[in-house]
Amino acid sequence: MIVNPGTVGVPAYDDNAPVKHLMETHSPHASYAVLEENSPAREVSFHRVAYSWDEAAKPARNLNREDWARGISTGKMS
Repeated sequence: MIVNPGTVGVPAYDDNAPVKHLMETHSPHASYAVLEENSPAREVSFHRVAYSWDEAAKPARNLNREDWARGISTGKMS
């Protein structure tokens, strides 16, 4: 079983490697998943957590990377 709830610090980005791609969660929240083994089944629960994403975006803004700052604070690149 593969569970990918998203990302904690980069909820949106674009890249050219290995091929051009765009990833957006459309939410700035941190996300994680909990996988529980309950014989005979497995259960997955997904969770989102609010944090100071505007504060987290400040270093990107200080480096004139408004694209990264927008991705961190909104979960969207455009």
